[in-house]
Amino acid sequence: MSAVASGADVVKVLRRLGFEVTGQKGSHLKMRKEHRTVIIPMHNELRIGTLHSIIRQAGLSMKEFEELL
Repeated sequence: MSAVASGADVVKVLRRLGFEVTGQKGSHLKMRKEHRTVIIPMHNELRIGTLHSIIRQAGLSMKEFEELL
């Protein structure tokens, strides 16, 4: 995967998995599914470490995320 993904890309993938937006504070969106809560910065480009952290918190592997993107 290219190391570039936007906040909107992440939201798109998480919605496909059943996550729902539960709130927003500034540029950070909160999404929730069952017992998992993930905060996504709605930036044009997420740092690779931030992206990996979000993917891990959502219970996905990088490969699963790439396939859903």
